Amino acid sequence: MARAADVSVASVSRVLNNHANVHPDMRERVRAAIEALGYVPHAGARSLSLARTQAIGVVLPDLHGEFFSEIVRGMDRAVTPAGYHLLLSNMHADADLAAQALRTMRGRVDGLIVMAPHLTADALEAALPRELPTVMLNTVPSGDRAGIRVDNAAGIRAAVAHLAATGRRAPVHIAGPAGNVDAVARRDAFTAAMRDYFPDAPVEIVDGDFFEEAGLAAVATLIAAGTNFDAIVAANDMMAFGALQALRDAGRQVPAQVAVTGFDDVPLSRYLGLTTAHVPLVDMGSRAIDRLLALISPGAKGARDPDLIIPELIVRRSSGAPETF
Repeated sequence: MARAADVSVASVSRVLNNHANVHPDMRERVRAAIEALGYVPHAGARSLSLARTQAIGVVLPDLHGEFFSEIVRGMDRAVTPAGYHLLLSNMHADADLAAQALRTMRGRVDGLIVMAPHLTADALEAALPRELPTVMLNTVPSGDRAGIRVDNAAGIRAAVAHLAATGRRAPVHIAGPAGNVDAVARRDAFTAAMRDYFPDAPVEIVDGDFFEEAGLAAVATLIAAGTNFDAIVAANDMMAFGALQALRDAGRQVPAQVAVTGFDDVPLSRYLGLTTAHVPLVDMGSRAIDRLLALISPGAKGARDPDLIIPELIVRRSSGAPETF
């Protein structure tokens, strides 16, 4: 390459790495030689010379479902133009598996994106490679690591306020799993919002786990117990889908008899007409990559500032006013 361009090897290296201190004539000669020779940089050799892997590790609680696929889609959209690749792993709901997944990333990636809403700060910090730049998604704060999180309280409060405004009298909440930071925040937000918008109504909460089956089971439990309810605030869309199916099976009309709201706004929500707190999942994935690349870049400043996403309530047909149906 250097011989074909009639320049030094160091000059070729500076051109390939886009250094600014290269004369335009020299840059043009090197590029012409690249084109003539059909040269393609060797990724492995380049990684060794730069002490970089050109890979970003992504560790999620699960890889199944629209919620995670939308986030990964956003990451892929941002990572490809930057010349990086994603290395995906999951940790399910187990602290030991989480530590194992994080350990496997050592030496393989230049940075990490971690979503671990079910882990304590101590467990997470013990498992994270200290030397790796890391961005936390919807995870308890861990040291001074950069983070992006959703304002869970704002999303739930907007749903409860909407139900009050449309004439509902007795909302219930299907909560996410105990110990999950998002589920706990949404449960607490529902309790607080009920005090403000439905001060005379009891606070009814049914435990769930973020899966569709939990929505089915929760409605069955409410009906079997004879609970008076005319609205369901599910902690995520998947449980809301299960609730919609269970209500249909029980002969309860939605929204004439029972309104239903979710949280996240996964793509299927639009087709099922679910009112839900919209979280820009694709954008959140892209934003996480941008934050991490800023941390990886030498001399980056301000990349550790917290990033809070405020959900927007998207009103669809599952929560219309009862008197209009």
